[in-house]
Amino acid sequence: MNIAIVGIGGVGGYYGGRLAYRYGAGSGHSVHFVARGEHLRKIREQGLKVITADGEFIARPASATDRPGELGTLDLVLVTVKTYSLEEAAGSLRGVTGNNTVVIPLENGVDNAERLKAALPDVQVLNGTVYISSRIVEPGVVQQLGGACSLLFGPEKGSVEPFRALETLFVDAGIKAVLTGMISEEVWKKYLFISPVAGATALHDKTLGGVLEDGQARRLLEGMMNEVDRIARAKGVALSGDAVSQAMETVGRFPHGTKTSFQVDVEKGVKTEIETFMGYVVREGKALGIETPFNRLVYEALSKK
Repeated sequence: MNIAIVGIGGVGGYYGGRLAYRYGAGSGHSVHFVARGEHLRKIREQGLKVITADGEFIARPASATDRPGELGTLDLVLVTVKTYSLEEAAGSLRGVTGNNTVVIPLENGVDNAERLKAALPDVQVLNGTVYISSRIVEPGVVQQLGGACSLLFGPEKGSVEPFRALETLFVDAGIKAVLTGMISEEVWKKYLFISPVAGATALHDKTLGGVLEDGQARRLLEGMMNEVDRIARAKGVALSGDAVSQAMETVGRFPHGTKTSFQVDVEKGVKTEIETFMGYVVREGKALGIETPFNRLVYEALSKK
């Protein structure tokens, strides 16, 4: 297979690194990295160093480029850019994707597959989500900070069986991958947790533990989760009846001093995924006739920063 990982940040670096390390020369597969700047230069010079909880390794892709149009027809693409760059990434893949290409987004958000289908109507778009905390620590080096490192993926409609070989490809590379026919539920389950947590920590400038200890911040967090839950159900997503309480329990299991990456981006004053998080909830709520006062409060406040 001819495989490309578009975006070699924390997520793309870990999963792409696993694939490139396992499927080197002679494996029958070619794994390519699409990256930029100094990170790209370092990868070309010395490979990608991936530091995990179990050790570290150097991944040497078949090629590393900022021009995916040079890669030839691709069989599999993992898209791991920030969601505000999704359409740009999709545009760069035109000409190297076709009817037999499988594209899997692994970003935050719940509408990535829909957006990719609109941008690349001729490819097979699955959906996916990951549970990992990882980041670029310096150019050419990605570190896993935490998380189960699991990857869930599958078609939003239809049989999973045509994609069973992809599950094997991932698992054989040491990735905790699960092919599921319930990927929409899995994506929304994560979103119900991650979007409200991002907003509450950023607005109150508190760690996860700090949010839970502050009555006002905790009510905001739970209110945001309930709004996401109502929207998911209105869209026909079969979340469990106790999805919100489960998400709140998950928050409580994180170390007290944990900051969200969205919160850190707000603190740094860099571009954020606010439209993927609170912006999406506000827009979908309006379209569905569902009030979203908690998400709207956070969206409007953080949009001014």
